[in-house]
Amino acid sequence: MKKYDILNQLQKNYLVAVVRGKQFDETIQIIEAVLEGGISNIEITYTTPRASELISHFRDRTDLCVGAGTVMTAHNADEAIRNGAAYVVSPHFDAEISKICNLYHIPYLPGCGSVTEVTEAFKSGVDVVKLFPGGVLGASFIKDVKGPIPHANVMPSGGVSKDNIGDWIKNGAFAVGIGSALTKGFDGTDTGVITDNTKSFVNAYKNAIKGGN
Repeated sequence: MKKYDILNQLQKNYLVAVVRGKQFDETIQIIEAVLEGGISNIEITYTTPRASELISHFRDRTDLCVGAGTVMTAHNADEAIRNGAAYVVSPHFDAEISKICNLYHIPYLPGCGSVTEVTEAFKSGVDVVKLFPGGVLGASFIKDVKGPIPHANVMPSGGVSKDNIGDWIKNGAFAVGIGSALTKGFDGTDTGVITDNTKSFVNAYKNAIKGGN
């Protein structure tokens, strides 16, 4: 049940912080600031230097669910999982990555932008697809996918804002990925702005599920 425990944790916490850092120590500071702000799903992208080491650094923490993002190859997926990634995300669907994740019973969330891609991903054993690019496809795309595939679990990444998070929820998003909006205004020194940005997203989410949006 390992995979489903992780998926349940992702959905329960709902907000996924997509972290792209410029260096190791700075990325740790960003993640700690995001955690302080109230988001505990952390996706460390493989465009971040020493991404696998960062995943390993956080692997034993019980206050977060750490995964690997922007995973382009099966080799990187295997490396990320061996270093403690609880889930793997990529901007595209890759059947070899799916095989590696299924081997370790780790959720694989591939980027998909059409019903055909979504269907192919599900055929390979994927449980949740990443809607990418979310900002281009929009929240209504989830409803369109769920028309022919009612059981589809879809997580948008990109295009999620405090103003439209309610739309994603109403259209049935499994969870939502939030990236650069969390570090907006961060100058490399004061991580307080990241914590404040994170708190504002958490509050927007809570208002949305209460019918505030």
